Amino acid sequence: MTPEVIVQLFVNTLIALFSLIVFFISYRVSKYFHSSATTPLQYRLEKESYLATTLTKYLFAIKIPLFLFFIFSLEKLATLLPGAMCATGVVNATVYGPYLLLIKLLNLYLFAYWLVLNSVDLKDVNLPYTPMKFKLLLVFISLLLVEIVLESVMYFSVDMKSIVDCCGVVFSSSDGSYMAWLIGAPFWMQLTLFLLTFVVLFIAYVREYYHIYALFSLLFLVVALITLIGVFGTYIYELPTHHCPFCMLSIEYGHIGYLLYTLLFVGTFFGILLTLIDFEVKRKQRYRNISMLAISSYTLIVLAYPLLYFIKHGVLL
Repeated sequence: MTPEVIVQLFVNTLIALFSLIVFFISYRVSKYFHSSATTPLQYRLEKESYLATTLTKYLFAIKIPLFLFFIFSLEKLATLLPGAMCATGVVNATVYGPYLLLIKLLNLYLFAYWLVLNSVDLKDVNLPYTPMKFKLLLVFISLLLVEIVLESVMYFSVDMKSIVDCCGVVFSSSDGSYMAWLIGAPFWMQLTLFLLTFVVLFIAYVREYYHIYALFSLLFLVVALITLIGVFGTYIYELPTHHCPFCMLSIEYGHIGYLLYTLLFVGTFFGILLTLIDFEVKRKQRYRNISMLAISSYTLIVLAYPLLYFIKHGVLL
């Protein structure tokens, strides 16, 4: 029960309480809301829907810094766990850690999507997306509550006396796992896959093939994470055996991980979003431009590391 963990549990409790309020309102709105109705119930539901929308905005506004604080808390806990060198050791200290990290990332995408859907809905006097967005909110709030419960269970399941694996063991290329096969693939193979995905994405951007762009934005997210762990991360650390996605968040590497993950999230989110909501043309083009700017920035930064290493040392890792 470090101070960081106590803060996380306290804030999660507040989020859970407000989430239950949003869940209750979402159920009522999704079941009884009719935009053409003029009954007292309809007016009350419209007011409640604005309350739920405001609460959801604040929940998401809190979740972003809280997610970063979660990673910071893991780094702090790593100094207390035997064998842990970074957040990887804490995540893998229990069976719940990897699932918690995945659901946290999923919830960031889902709630960001809901906020964009809500903004589009409120600009139309007929509120066409209101029933659907509150049905979705029932699912998203449920996932948020699962995340909160899972996080509490993970913290209370950590055995502070048990030796855990460090990132060097977890991301080892010799344990025969699928992760080992991915990160152990040749440099040229991973680099080719990464560049090919980006080129197709760029062509879809130029030709305005929105469905292809959205599909390859999702594919780029997967490929970017694999190559960041398998290839580009080793050039950030300048160590061919270091394949950790967390160490690059530390001060020793200029906290570059925060910038890379932010660009990757912004770029892929707005890219995937293009086919999920029927935007007006100008808004769709704006989101497409934001996506390509973020993805291009990410690509240039990660490619700069092996290039600079080659210029400095004359060889590749």
